[in-house]
Amino acid sequence: MTQDLALYRPNVGVVLFHPDGRVWLGRRAGTPGPHNWQFPQGGVDDGEDLETAARRELAEETGARSVAFLDRTHDWIAYDFPPGHGGAKRLRGWKGQKQVWFAFRFDGEDAEFDLAAHGPPEFDAWRWALLDEAAELIVPFKRTAYDRVVDAFGGHARTRVLRDGG
Repeated sequence: MTQDLALYRPNVGVVLFHPDGRVWLGRRAGTPGPHNWQFPQGGVDDGEDLETAARRELAEETGARSVAFLDRTHDWIAYDFPPGHGGAKRLRGWKGQKQVWFAFRFDGEDAEFDLAAHGPPEFDAWRWALLDEAAELIVPFKRTAYDRVVDAFGGHARTRVLRDGG
């Protein structure tokens, strides 16, 4: 990557895997479709360990705490905010976000998910999906980053729908 990563806000992303290999996707609250589904993600506090940040963001955005570490990306994956996007983050001088992604296995029950667990909800709905679907459902400016995440964590994923649809 030839970008100056100092211009990118440090961020973590989480791909939460169901034991059957599907992944958790949340629909961004107040964001019209079709590109309004994404994985949990969020900023890293000063001095915060990246895995700690990933677990915190996951719990804040989904309520999920019953998770086990599977994998992580080792390099930053960056994306630029498009013109006119980024709001306060762009105003603070960030060109985009750089992310380290974590893969966790969900070991709880679906009832654990509470989208209003912490402050205003990021998501207004969620579902289990195939990992390969994620890049098509995310806003286009994040698609290249999601393609890299799909490549990194594909070994943990279910790649086909079972005959019974389940």
